[in-house]
Amino acid sequence: MSILKSPPKQPKAVTVQARVEESVKSRLELNAEFIDASPSYVITEALKLLFRKGEEFKRWLDQHTNNQERIQGDALTKTA
Repeated sequence: MSILKSPPKQPKAVTVQARVEESVKSRLELNAEFIDASPSYVITEALKLLFRKGEEFKRWLDQHTNNQERIQGDALTKTA
């Protein structure tokens, strides 16, 4: 058994293109520099925070996810 644990696997990253105001881009880059991270990291963590804190979104997502599972389950039942 190894003394050191292997690092956790990094989730698969995908590319997303977005257009933002110049001032937002500047602040993004400054924030990344401030915390010694990449702009991609700042964006990812900011979105995760938004998803965790958005109560209305969480309720909508829960309802949407439940509906999708039910629809997919019905489709599977009908085709089986």
